[in-house]
Amino acid sequence: MTLSDVRRLPVSVLHHFASAALAHHGLPEEDAATVAEMMIEADLHGSDAHGLFRLPRYLDRLKAGGFNRTPQIRVDRSKGGLARIDGDGAMGHLVVHRCVDEAIARASDHGVSWVGCHNSNHAGAAGVWAMRPVPQDMIGIYMAVGSANHMAPWGGTEALLSTNPIAIGVPGGRDGPVLLDMATTNAAYGKIKMAAALGQDLPEGWMIDADGAPLTDPERAGEGTLLPIGGPKGYGLALMIGLLAGTLNGAALGRDLVDFNADDETPTNTGQSILVIDLKALGAPEFFKRQVDQIRKELSTSAKRPGFDAIRLPGDRALATRSDRRANGIPCSTVLIEALNRVAQGAGLAPLEFQQ
Repeated sequence: MTLSDVRRLPVSVLHHFASAALAHHGLPEEDAATVAEMMIEADLHGSDAHGLFRLPRYLDRLKAGGFNRTPQIRVDRSKGGLARIDGDGAMGHLVVHRCVDEAIARASDHGVSWVGCHNSNHAGAAGVWAMRPVPQDMIGIYMAVGSANHMAPWGGTEALLSTNPIAIGVPGGRDGPVLLDMATTNAAYGKIKMAAALGQDLPEGWMIDADGAPLTDPERAGEGTLLPIGGPKGYGLALMIGLLAGTLNGAALGRDLVDFNADDETPTNTGQSILVIDLKALGAPEFFKRQVDQIRKELSTSAKRPGFDAIRLPGDRALATRSDRRANGIPCSTVLIEALNRVAQGAGLAPLEFQQ
């Protein structure tokens, strides 16, 4: 793929398209609009493998009955700032949206909250959810069990863990928030799927085969496993996130995990958790945010190593990308447009066209 194969489409056009496609296949209009909004937030942050790229896969599962179209998402356990939500098999974006709303409300009352869920599904980019409390002067810490097992325990060959991401959103002052959004593997599996769709090889260090040799052909991804960040440290982090986002919530982990990419019908019982801290409970938010700006200044203006043009904080690129894409449209490859236009054909929608 070359730069000439990429054009930008307005956010409003893509939101209308995704909402209409989801509604055509049975999702209530309000829910369809919410899911479309959160998918596009992933694209706005530059998490292209978790945005509209996923729409055809979501629709396959929606049509097959793998998502509950009319769920009763509810709090089934709670105490103080703690709550657990039963997602009732809904699309994950709807379940986690409810989790974050619940966590923000409880943090407002208690200063801190922890809300997890079970009977959820794949919910897109982690950073999107960690950032939702930030405009309320709250810190968001989000964790999730991934949608399929692609990581072996350190020293093993059987894929028993997923990419299990973590994201942390921290409010900042005039210079903006800080956002960490990372999988516990060197690459999220969505990047493997995107590389396969675009006909690109994988860099060495992303995957290995059963013998431990580098695997660079994304079409052979099923024969290998993803490598954890930091070797055994990444494996340990993935396990602990799985216990906190999955097992603690009564959700799936290990061999119980359903491969979202290969199974359209079986309930996945995905687990996610979010921790929210209200800055107002610990002092003046403006004081904290000025301190964040000061730390940012110290880091970004410190001495650089040869070969580096700047020192950035986590999330700088994603948040700058969000501003650019909201103003100028979301870049869409020819491959993505073709896939979405197949969706359009199946939903009776007008095809998308590149904006020159």
